[in-house]
Amino acid sequence: MFARANKSIELINKFLNCVDQSLLLFKDGVKNYLYRDQGNFASNLRSLANSEMESDVLRREIENTLYTQSLMPQLRGDIMRLLEEMDNLIDQAKKNLFQFDVEMPNIPAELIPDMIKLTQISTSAAESVIPAAKSYFSEPANVSEKIHRVYFFEKETDLLADVIRRKIFREMPELKLSEKFHLRYFTLHIENISDIAEKVADLLTIMAIKRTV
Repeated sequence: MFARANKSIELINKFLNCVDQSLLLFKDGVKNYLYRDQGNFASNLRSLANSEMESDVLRREIENTLYTQSLMPQLRGDIMRLLEEMDNLIDQAKKNLFQFDVEMPNIPAELIPDMIKLTQISTSAAESVIPAAKSYFSEPANVSEKIHRVYFFEKETDLLADVIRRKIFREMPELKLSEKFHLRYFTLHIENISDIAEKVADLLTIMAIKRTV
């Protein structure tokens, strides 16, 4: 079945590489915003917007190929749902980075290392989904051993986000309440990347079970 679907799998791998690229751009973009590198931050925004457009084109091409060539009919629905959930990672990354550009949050210098670490851990959860998704098409039995990294980074993201919020509300009396709410808002945005990754991991787990039973 999968031997006849090489073209579709090749397109899916391109799509997953696009997701990976978008996550790298998001991570780099947050760092550039925090360190006030406006030129590279603007470049990250443009590249992320282009990556989103590329992923949309690939999704439509994959869907067209699956349906017009009647490939993998029993798995088609699950595959399209997987692509939709993976696309949510790109959408969230773009939305988050553009929110930095629009709202221009004032991040205190003492919070910058924590925010960078939070971004790295949250995107690590999402990045860990990609090899697991690729394994689904080549070695579905190996999906579960790759998925555990997603759950690990998602939990680490939650823990660090809580530490940051406690620091904001309990250890920074110089900030106005409105500023604290704004910082919490952006902490939640970054944290949400790992939450979406967890949903993708849950879906992949079920999909892999279906293929191996």
